[in-house]
Amino acid sequence: MKGDLFSSEHMAQFATAPGMTIENSKCVKYAVNGEMLARQGAMIAFRGNLQFERKGQGVGGMLKRAVTGEGLPLMAVRGQGEAWFAQEAQNCFIVEVEAGDEFTVNGRNVLCFDATLAYRIATVKGAGITGGGLFNSVFSGQGRLGLVCEGTPLVIPVSPQYPVYVDTDAVVGWTAGLQTSLHRSQSIGSMLRGGSGEAVQLMLQGQGYVVVRPSEAKPHTPQQR
Repeated sequence: MKGDLFSSEHMAQFATAPGMTIENSKCVKYAVNGEMLARQGAMIAFRGNLQFERKGQGVGGMLKRAVTGEGLPLMAVRGQGEAWFAQEAQNCFIVEVEAGDEFTVNGRNVLCFDATLAYRIATVKGAGITGGGLFNSVFSGQGRLGLVCEGTPLVIPVSPQYPVYVDTDAVVGWTAGLQTSLHRSQSIGSMLRGGSGEAVQLMLQGQGYVVVRPSEAKPHTPQQR
């Protein structure tokens, strides 16, 4: 078989080491040797001896509601083999979480992650006011986190001298050491007169980075399972 489709650009190769890698801009490959976690429904192909288990109640149930903002549960992938993950052809990125680090991320952007990462659900002050979600997940420990983003994300440095204001519908996540609060950029009078349509933002202060997507989140209809 010949043609551009069968060129090395599109051809999947066997992994040379276990763990997560970028297969292409829209897809993450995970060479599983034990266990990893992924967004249910995000697996598009696999080979090898792998088992997929839906995460139910308990901690998994919390992630079902809070990490995946669209109401999609997570799944555990166990065994030995390779699996590919994607979400609606969004761009894929990998975050290396090191010991002592924390990364707060909106659930809609979580694709998959190492089982060595710890996570907790955190209430984000100011989020949810305009649809950004009241709960985010905070990842810590040491491992890799696969993320998806519509378009190319923008990473903005935050410093004590220069806080950053972000639309809650556009924020993807931020690093440890940043404090969040709700900021109103319009007066009540201006809002009543129509205003700019950008009345409320999430203000981040401290030292670190905030990641935003180049568009506001679209309304999502929960999938039926």
